This record gives sequence, C-alpha cells and structure tokens, in this order.
Amino acid sequence: MSATASVMPSAKSQARVIGALLMREILTRFGRHNIGFMWLFVEPMMFTSGVLILWTSLGLHSARLPMVGFTLSGYATVLVWRNAINRCGDAVEPNRALMHHRNVRVIDLFAARIILEIAGATISFLILALGLTLTGLMSGPDDVLKMIFAWLLLAWFSFDMALIIGSVTALSESAARMWHVLSYLFLPLSGAFFMVAWLPRYAQNLVIWIPTVSCTELLREGLFGVGVMAHYKLTYLVVVNIALLLPGLLLIRYIAARVEGE
Repeated sequence: MSATASVMPSAKSQARVIGALLMREILTRFGRHNIGFMWLFVEPMMFTSGVLILWTSLGLHSARLPMVGFTLSGYATVLVWRNAINRCGDAVEPNRALMHHRNVRVIDLFAARIILEIAGATISFLILALGLTLTGLMSGPDDVLKMIFAWLLLAWFSFDMALIIGSVTALSESAARMWHVLSYLFLPLSGAFFMVAWLPRYAQNLVIWIPTVSCTELLREGLFGVGVMAHYKLTYLVVVNIALLLPGLLLIRYIAARVEGE
C-alpha cells in the first residue's frame, strides 16, 4: 500500500472530526434561534458597515483612493487575523470533555475555530463587496486572482499566529491579557488604515516587514489596480508563514501532551 493510500483514511477521518467540531461550535455560539449560524458573517458585516458609515460621514479619509473600497479592504483584513487569534485562547478548556474521544485532538479544536472565523470574515467581505459593487458604491475589482492570493496568504498567517498566540494564552492568563493589549497596539500598524506609499521612506522600510501590511497592500492592488502604488514582499511573507507554522505546531503538541497527562 502506498503512503498516500495509507494517509487518506486518516485525513478523511480528521476532516470529519473538524466538520463535526465546526457544527458544534456554530450551535454553541449562535444557537438555533433567530438567524442562527448566519450571525457568523452577519456580525462582521455589521462591524465593517458601521466603521464604513462612520468614516464616510466624518470624512476621516483624505486620500485619493475611494473611501468605500479602502475601508472595506482594511477592516476585512483586520477581522481575519484578529478574530482567528482571539477565538483560540479558550479553545481547549470548554472542550476538554471532547478529548476523551479517540479521534479528537487539540489541533482539531484550534483548526475548527480558525476555519470558522476565517470563513465568517470571508463571507462577510464577499457579500459586502458584491453588494457595494452592484449598488455602484464601489468599483469592481481589477484583479480577482491577486485578491484571492492576498486573502489566502493572510489566512495562512492568521492560522499560524492563532496557533502560537492561542496556545500561549491558553497556558497563561497573563499572556492572554497581554495579547489583548498588544492586539490594539498592533491594529494601527497592520496596514488597514494606510498605504505604504503614503508614509515617509524611513517608515516604509520598517512597516513593509510586517506580514499583514504586505497582505493588505496586495489585496488593495488587486482591488484598485493601477490606482495604487502597492508595496509588498511576497517571498518574505511566504517564508515567514512557513517559519511561524513550526512553533505553532510544536506548541499545540505541548498542550496536547499536558491535556493527555492530566
């Protein structure tokens, strides 16, 4: 039997486990009443729409880029990394009883929550972008493939960071409080509120090393096309994503050993 043939049954089994955990998470968080699981993407849509209305009404955006597209693309990226990371801090404790099942592993608990948050942010972004485009409030994207690539890179980075920070905060309540503060400090540096080209040269040379900045710049280049001068480091971003995955998996393995030992 080939290695691929032996791995496939295990992969299918774990996919079913993650699928079941996804459904359980949806029912636990949103219930069966009112609009139920639709809150998964309605909630981030409401948040993004509120910020969009606020920025537009107050005229806080003075650049030449279209206000609607700029705001939507910025806050959509924030929702991906922020929600994915924040939801993983308590992924283990509420689900300890599930660890008695042979096929349920700690990595499955994290993966289910990360997938759920990224899916919610993605659906809300697509619905808002489509609705704003159809109503004429936003121009259609210039390069959809470039936007998809940027989104996938951002999702990958968010997955890695969710494993790392989620594991650390699960181990330490102090770390959880520290991340809560650091996430707000990171927000203005994430690339959501500026284009790299708007900054002084010395600032450009610094912020370009922040992974989320490259993701957001690439996303906006795909959205606006020649209307922006985007700056990003794709090779660096891929290397960072690969490098962050290893410590994330090692931390998950450490948590799994602690849970099984208790």
